[in-house]
Amino acid sequence: MRNGFCTSALIAVFALEIAALIWFMVQGADSEQDTVAVNEAVQSVRENWHSIDTHTNGTALDYVVIDSSGEVVFRTRAGLSESINAAVSHRDTVLDIESDGIIVGKIIIYNDSSDTLKNDRNVLAAVSVSAAAVQLIVCAGYLFYLNRVVVKPFRGLKGFAERVAGGNLDVPLEMDRGNLFGAFTESFDIMRSELKKARLAEARANASKKELVAKLSHDIRTPVASIKAVSEFGMALAESEKTRENFGQIIQKTDQINTLVGNLFSATLEELQQLTVTPSDMPSTELRGMLESADYFHKACIPEIPKCLIYADKLRLQQVFDNIFANSYKYADTEINLNFFINEKRLAVEIEDMGGGVAPDELLTLKEKFARGGNSEKIDGAGLGLYISDCFMNEMKGELKVENGRNGLKITILILLSGNI
Repeated sequence: MRNGFCTSALIAVFALEIAALIWFMVQGADSEQDTVAVNEAVQSVRENWHSIDTHTNGTALDYVVIDSSGEVVFRTRAGLSESINAAVSHRDTVLDIESDGIIVGKIIIYNDSSDTLKNDRNVLAAVSVSAAAVQLIVCAGYLFYLNRVVVKPFRGLKGFAERVAGGNLDVPLEMDRGNLFGAFTESFDIMRSELKKARLAEARANASKKELVAKLSHDIRTPVASIKAVSEFGMALAESEKTRENFGQIIQKTDQINTLVGNLFSATLEELQQLTVTPSDMPSTELRGMLESADYFHKACIPEIPKCLIYADKLRLQQVFDNIFANSYKYADTEINLNFFINEKRLAVEIEDMGGGVAPDELLTLKEKFARGGNSEKIDGAGLGLYISDCFMNEMKGELKVENGRNGLKITILILLSGNI
């Protein structure tokens, strides 16, 4: 309804402008003098020549009467041409006045076509300005209407889309059912509601899967521990070297299974936000025992550790060392260099193997979940050790750096010093 009114108003104003232009063109073409009125003026002046001072103009024309010497003897108003030259330049009508067969003067009839044209132009300008003002008002009102019923709702849809893309599905979309796009925006809000339902269902399903994995990972440890215990007992009772080597292989594989299951269990709990890290102050001297425990193949020589107070969770830090040494055994299987130094507000523990390192483009992804190096193709593993270790260090306000050293892959563990939280 409003669209039709605005369109009709614009068409009516445009038609008025066209009509005014046509009228101006027709009026501008009429520049001829009124012949009858001219003859009446000449005849009246001729009859009253001898009493020209008392002559009165009986026509609608303006004119000037001059005698044979060029002197003005009568004028209807001021501002008219008073000489033949001026009359010619103004395109006035100049006629002779005869009395008793003798030319006694001339009458100069004013040509008012320029005044008429000027008046017509003023009228056209007034009509054009008025029409433009009406058009401006109609367009402004129409733009206001479009902004309210089209632009504003679409701006609301933009903000709504940004919230949905950001994962915020709780804020509903404001709707005006009387609006042109009311049903359209309502459909978008229905979509938001359905997305929210789907997101909740997906979250519940993922949580169930993770809980199942965590439970299974935990339950697997019991039979593996039994296998290891029986193998250790069998190894102790074995008489031949070959049998002891076989039991040793079984024990080694059970340790690997325990490590993988522990990583899987830790990653699942971490995603469920059930894995707690509670750092506290502890002396750096405790690191030696933790490193010796992690280096169960005794491939590292532990140098002197700087004496200081560190801020860490002993259990989680032990897991970090366990993961790093296990990776070194698995992928490099070389001697391990250890180094300690104070780095600003943190104690740095450098652990480097002799395996030659990894490709530079793999360094950026080694700490990601399930990421493994190019040398791991035929080696069992889940790619979770460095990921879990990095999560633990971040929770302890520390940092884990991965880079290629001079001889192999170098892992630097930065442990926060106490008092710098």
